[in-house]
Amino acid sequence: MEGMIILNQATILIVDDEINTLKVLSAILSKKGYEVITSHSAEDALSKLNNANVDTIIVDYKLPNMSGIDFVEIVKRDASSPPIIMLTAFGSIEKAVEAMKKGAFNYLTKPVNKDELLTVIREALDKQRLIQENKALKSIIRERHSFQNIIGKSRVMQDLFNMIAVVSKSNSNVLITGESGTGKELVAKAIHYESSRADKPFIPIDCATLPAELIESELFGHEKGSFTGAYDKKIGQIELADGGTVFLDEISELPLPLQKKFLRFLQEKEIMRVGGSKRINVDVRVVSATNRDLQEEVNKGNFREDLFYRLNVVTLRIPPLRDRKEDIPLLVEHFLNKFNKVNNKHISSIDTDVMQALMQYNWKGNVRELENTIERAVVLCPSDTITLRYLPSGIRDMVSDTQQATYGLNLLHTEKMLIVKALEQSSYNQTKAAEILGISRKQLRTKMKHHGLLSSSEDTLE
Repeated sequence: MEGMIILNQATILIVDDEINTLKVLSAILSKKGYEVITSHSAEDALSKLNNANVDTIIVDYKLPNMSGIDFVEIVKRDASSPPIIMLTAFGSIEKAVEAMKKGAFNYLTKPVNKDELLTVIREALDKQRLIQENKALKSIIRERHSFQNIIGKSRVMQDLFNMIAVVSKSNSNVLITGESGTGKELVAKAIHYESSRADKPFIPIDCATLPAELIESELFGHEKGSFTGAYDKKIGQIELADGGTVFLDEISELPLPLQKKFLRFLQEKEIMRVGGSKRINVDVRVVSATNRDLQEEVNKGNFREDLFYRLNVVTLRIPPLRDRKEDIPLLVEHFLNKFNKVNNKHISSIDTDVMQALMQYNWKGNVRELENTIERAVVLCPSDTITLRYLPSGIRDMVSDTQQATYGLNLLHTEKMLIVKALEQSSYNQTKAAEILGISRKQLRTKMKHHGLLSSSEDTLE
């Protein structure tokens, strides 16, 4: 993994004003394959830290002008600083403990034992490696769910990106609306991972798939014996998300009796497990989503008005794919790359008529339907180019009908233009115009009548 420390290739900074100590420690560590940097003072060490990537620091407690403890305190102002090992005389253990309170990783007493030195350094490097791996994983997660990875160059999507960037900085509840398949959960994740809660849990709950009798327990948890089958205590999803974000998909499906309890949670920031008597404080941001018109559900009596206003602090509407068709080529490229990797394929292009078909199609299932279409095509296509035959029949049939209609329109238009041109060349002598066209005069008049080129008086002459 990028950024991972390989123990024997780590860089260690030793800070001590005793030349002999520097020589001895440098020899031990260099022999083990470590890269060693030495400094005779804290000021020099701070300068070198700004110009080198250091994985661990060994610093003596006694230094000229600045103590080792002061040095630790300065270095640890930077949360990403490397672990520090304090060197101290045997009689100054309390100073080493003070240094650890300031942020030092561990301490060693002089004269330094070689085996103990190497053990403490390995422990320090292991800690640093875990910290770096954790940061790398969090960075990957944030990048994966960043709003920058929601595909779209259209104006409506750019406006949505701007809204996500603004909303992410707040703790207000957000309601995401849009048709099925538009990517509501993807937007919810982007809001979470762009927010200050990114290091805390993101827990999605699909209200439409949970049985009504279980959804309260799923949300709030339950105590042992609170109902038949409750053999153990269960922590609810809201409690598990403490400090993070709960995403309630299809919030309109939340049963009316439970809506009141959920409203209380939003108001009081506390929950009570089913069968419990203790109120539990939780700090959770709520992002909800629906493909229905919640205001209409309120009017019908299916959704509490007070809960609607609590959820609807900020509303983000995701446009359907048919309203942003200029994004389709970008999405196609994204899904093509994705499913090439998944299926170990090397499809590099799609036919022009395939792209035309994808642009013309209505996409009732939105981005999800487009993704499934590209995945199907990648799986079935044996060559490096996707053709029409690998699209679903519904899209192919629609394209075929469009092409036939377009061809018929062009043919009629061309025929009319040829007749007009022949009439102009023959000074509107129908017999000569028919000869130019290679048809009989009677056929010409029939076609002229069909195209509306005969006046009513001419039409009655024969």
